[in-house]
Amino acid sequence: MPSTNLIEKKDRSSLELNLTPRDIVTELDRFIVGQKEAKRAVAIALRNRWRRLMAPPEMREEIAPKNIIMIGPTGVGKTEIARRLAKLTRSPFIKVEASKYTEVGYVGRDVESMIRELMDLAVAMVQAEEREKMAAKAVELAEERILDLLLPGFNRAERSKAGAAGGEAQPPTTRAKLRRLLKDKRLEERDIPLEIEQSAPHQMTRIFTNIGLDEMEKNLNDAMSQLFPKKSHKRLVKVSEAREILTQEEAGRLVDMDKVIAEAKARVEQHGIVFIDEIDKVAGRESKTGPDISREGVQRDLLPLVEGSTVPTKNGPVKTDHILFIAAGAFHVSKPSDLIPELQGRFPIRVELTSLTKDDFVKILTEPQNALILQYQTMLATEKIQLEFTPEAVEELASMACAVNEKQENIGARRLSTIMEKLLDEVSFDAPEIAPTKIIVSANYVREKLENVVGNTDLTRYIL
Repeated sequence: MPSTNLIEKKDRSSLELNLTPRDIVTELDRFIVGQKEAKRAVAIALRNRWRRLMAPPEMREEIAPKNIIMIGPTGVGKTEIARRLAKLTRSPFIKVEASKYTEVGYVGRDVESMIRELMDLAVAMVQAEEREKMAAKAVELAEERILDLLLPGFNRAERSKAGAAGGEAQPPTTRAKLRRLLKDKRLEERDIPLEIEQSAPHQMTRIFTNIGLDEMEKNLNDAMSQLFPKKSHKRLVKVSEAREILTQEEAGRLVDMDKVIAEAKARVEQHGIVFIDEIDKVAGRESKTGPDISREGVQRDLLPLVEGSTVPTKNGPVKTDHILFIAAGAFHVSKPSDLIPELQGRFPIRVELTSLTKDDFVKILTEPQNALILQYQTMLATEKIQLEFTPEAVEELASMACAVNEKQENIGARRLSTIMEKLLDEVSFDAPEIAPTKIIVSANYVREKLENVVGNTDLTRYIL
């Protein structure tokens, strides 16, 4: 497994990291086992976005994104590939289930809401980045406000006025001494009075959520918060708590929201990724009563977004022309050709993900940077429990996961999580009492803990 983090070697100052397809696959290999064809497909699609941005301006707008359909059973890595791809480039990313949307005119969510949610996520992402840039300045301003509270009667305005007059509003040594104590964290437990703003929830808009108009609820809540003044109350807080509250307030004041929204819109339009899961469940299929109009309607509503349209959001109109759409589905009872022809044409890349084998399960348990065994070892290490798995134990876990998937519903790698949880149930519960200790998980240990459950079909159905 590649251990080098290529992102650390790249310049993080730009959104497009200029990763080659091979670099992208190498990064995905650090977290996802197998599925080389799918990784190659998304790597090419991502590189094509960079190529479009490097193209002459007259051609740039003409190059459409190479959208992808991933075909494969649940738990084989479809969502994880898309999510890691977005994280790799710090792109706005949203995962939605196609089955949750309805045709316009029916009660339910309309497909445009996915773009509005993507825009909201991008605004939050950029805002967090801007707050991080302003963190040092915000801390400095927060400490000045705390000093004002520690030395009541001399606020910033009075200090400025006194400074302009060539005088001192308070002895400089007093403030300087308090500032040193504050920076040395020696005043953390002192109580100071702080005015805290509170925005009351507007429950009157909750009635809309039940009928599917969640977007209307958000917009009304925003409008109501602007119409009604925020309530505030004064209470005593520790200096440590006041620093955190005031730092957040100052960071919020320092961030230019117009700039944030403009940057978020650019990221959504040029780098956004929408992952549409369960696309097979809205594939148009003939039934005894004819075609399913609602399913076909969802596809037709999706079509303008994928082709390129403008979606109104509370932060301004967003163009979808260059958003990358990745659709996924098991296609057990349907096939991609069951989608309406116009939609099929907008997903030129199709890739089939394979079911996971025993060898894949062994690798998933041990190789990725976020390997399941490593996660449990890290968690139990906090309780001073040293957990060690023998190679034979890993093989046995992989075999059991394959066996259960064959007998029951095949849920891919997710089966490993349920098996590991059952295997380590007793250790997790008793850890505080038995620590510090070392536990070696052998093949016999695995069989002892799981054989009765795996061998009993009825128990397996409900437990694993």
